[in-house]
Amino acid sequence: MNRIAAAGLIASLAVSGGVQAAKRAEPLKICAAENEMPYSNKAGEGFENTLADLIGKALGRPVENVWWSDARYFVRDFLDQGLCEVVIGVDTGDPRMLTSTPYYRSGYVFIYRKDKGERITDWNSDALKTAKRIAFMPDTPAETMIRKIGRYNDMFNYLHALVGFKSRRNQYVRYDPAQLVAEVAKGNAEVAVLWGPAAARYVKDAGLAMTVIPDDNVRSDGEKVPHHYSTSVGVRKGEEALLEQIDQVLAKHANEVKAVLETEGIPLLSMDEKPARMAQRSK
Repeated sequence: MNRIAAAGLIASLAVSGGVQAAKRAEPLKICAAENEMPYSNKAGEGFENTLADLIGKALGRPVENVWWSDARYFVRDFLDQGLCEVVIGVDTGDPRMLTSTPYYRSGYVFIYRKDKGERITDWNSDALKTAKRIAFMPDTPAETMIRKIGRYNDMFNYLHALVGFKSRRNQYVRYDPAQLVAEVAKGNAEVAVLWGPAAARYVKDAGLAMTVIPDDNVRSDGEKVPHHYSTSVGVRKGEEALLEQIDQVLAKHANEVKAVLETEGIPLLSMDEKPARMAQRSK
């Protein structure tokens, strides 16, 4: 190869390398909640903010958060429209997107005060029959089971008082897990039933007890009510290459991911647990 040809090859490689470097440096656009703690907020205080930064750093791409405020529509209005490309913390197998290999599995929990000397272990526990107030979020497995044990009507007014009653038609009404945990800490409610990852940091800060609910629950008609779910990272359909990259990051940095979750206090279940029939949970 002569000197001119060699120089041309080097220049070509330099341009190619520059293009690849530029591509690696493209922002990783995260579909992120502007105020859905403990997952995410604009101040970056959520544990999913931390996980997004970890993934972005591993991919060599700066994180750019695309903020959403209404959990009902962000997939349709943001992810599907190409305004963002990655969602941290979705149910494994969510049909609206492609999902990664799950990076943790957790469950719904009972939250109660340690000083009461009573451990609530399942939906048959006597404390649930006598509790004057049970804090929970609507449209979750907790509501289904509270209906089954005959306590829903007792809790209806209390449930709506937690957010200030208003018509829910075409409105996104957010139940703050920090407030629901605080209801137990202050003695306003004897029990709270929440998704473990949503409650963990507040339970830890308040020094309350937290018990993972077994995943063997059924409705009155015998239909299973899943309480344990696996969590993945989601990407837009058609983005198989990006999903593969994320799977590689999650595998390579599994210990760092686990450390974030353990610091948060999230109850982690075995990934080998046989999953119940998939039913989308509500955060």
